[in-house]
Amino acid sequence: MFGAVARRAAFGVCLATGCRFHAARHSDADRNALLRTHEQILAAHRAGDVEAWLALEIDEQVVAGRGEITFPTKAERRESLQRYLSAAHFTSYRDLRAPIVRVSDDGSLGWVIAQVEVTGTLARDGELPEPIDDVWAWIELYERKGDRWQLIGNVSSARPSHANR
Repeated sequence: MFGAVARRAAFGVCLATGCRFHAARHSDADRNALLRTHEQILAAHRAGDVEAWLALEIDEQVVAGRGEITFPTKAERRESLQRYLSAAHFTSYRDLRAPIVRVSDDGSLGWVIAQVEVTGTLARDGELPEPIDDVWAWIELYERKGDRWQLIGNVSSARPSHANR
């Protein structure tokens, strides 16, 4: 009897205050899918695989970093990524902590907040390779397109290691 009274009281409070009930259908499966996509991006960095990386993205993204907001096309990103990844050799490209993953209540948007260690070397324009020893923090922004998540933008910043300061 008490359980039924408590349920009716809770329902009445929710009706009066406008609280919402939402299904947990966007919880574990969507978070796991976003984490897998994040790991695919890290793996593409390590392997130098531009096409695998771009396959996860929409055609025109919004990118914020270094005090700029840009809207590069996939063709522009391909050129930039090919130049960067062909000059880089990574000894580490990994999460320093478990990424923070969230999905919007309606399941249409998701984001991953990551802190990533990047070590290795970068050889620019025929110069001798220089060491990379950085920590990056970024937010990957995703939109659900049918049954898959696509990267629609990111915001990033780097904290160079003490060796590069």
